[in-house]
Amino acid sequence: MTAQHPGRVPEVEDWSRLLDGRVAVVTGAAAGIGSAIAALFAEHGAIIEIADIDGAAATATVDQIVARGGRAAAQVVDVTDPEAVARWAEAVLRAHGRVDVLVNNVGDYRPAVRFERSTPEDWRAMYDVNLLHVFAVTRAYLPAMEAAGRGSIVNVHSVEAMRGFPGGPVYAAMKAAVAHFTTSLAVAVGRKGVRVNAIGPDLTQTDQVDYLAGDGDGADGQDDDDRWASWAPVGRLGWPEDQARVALFLASDLSSYVTGHSIPVDGGTLAGGGWFYSPTARRFVNRPPSL
Repeated sequence: MTAQHPGRVPEVEDWSRLLDGRVAVVTGAAAGIGSAIAALFAEHGAIIEIADIDGAAATATVDQIVARGGRAAAQVVDVTDPEAVARWAEAVLRAHGRVDVLVNNVGDYRPAVRFERSTPEDWRAMYDVNLLHVFAVTRAYLPAMEAAGRGSIVNVHSVEAMRGFPGGPVYAAMKAAVAHFTTSLAVAVGRKGVRVNAIGPDLTQTDQVDYLAGDGDGADGQDDDDRWASWAPVGRLGWPEDQARVALFLASDLSSYVTGHSIPVDGGTLAGGGWFYSPTARRFVNRPPSL
C-alpha cells in the first residue's frame, strides 16, 4: 500500500523575490528590527503595511522603501488598543482582500524600577505592549488567513523568553508567553494552512538598546567594543538586518515545513549558557572576563 501525500513542497520560483506579491503586515516598523524587516520583505516583493504609534518615523520607513522601488503604506495605530487594531485590520483587508504575512514586532523593555519596587500599573503596561498586542493583532488577521488557507505569522519576542532574566522577570514572563502562544497557535491552525513561528533577538543594536552608546553594560566604564569576543560566541554585535533575514526565512516558503518554533537570533548567547570566552586565557570561563 503506497503512502498518501496530501501536499507537496511549494515551488520557489524566484529566490531573489521570496515574497513576491504577498501582503505583509509589520507592527512597530518605524525603526529598529521592525524597520529592517519591512525593508527586506519589500526588497523580496512584498506589499508592506506598517502600524506604528510614531507616524513620522513610520512614514520615513515607507519613504525609504518606496525610494528603492518597493510598495508600502503606514498607519498610526496603538496596537495595545484592540478596538484600534480591529479598525486598522479591517481597512487593510478591505484594501488588499487578504494578508499573507503578519509580523508582530512591537515590544519594549524599559522598566522604571526593579520587580520588588514595581506596581500593578507597571505590570499592566508591560503586558499591554509585550503580550496583549500580539493577541489583538493576531486575532484581527488570523480569520482572513484561515479563510485563504495560507499564511505565515512571525512573532518577535526575545532570547529572554528562553532563559532566566534576573533583570526583568515580568518582561521575561511576557516574552515567554509569546513564545508559548506561538507554539500553541501553530498546532491549532497548521491544518488550516497557517504557520506560526518566532524569533528571539539578543545583543542587537537598536535605539531601544544602544550598545554603541555603551548601554550594553558599561558599569565599570570599559569600552564595549573589547567585549564582543566574550559576550557573543559569533564574536560581534548583532544588527536589525540579522533579525530580518531570519524573519524572511520564516515568512517565506523556504520554511514551509517549519511551524511552532522560536529561533534565537542571538549570536549564540543562549547556546553559550552563561559561558564567556576569555581572549586572555584563550578559553571559555563561567564568569565575565572583566570581573
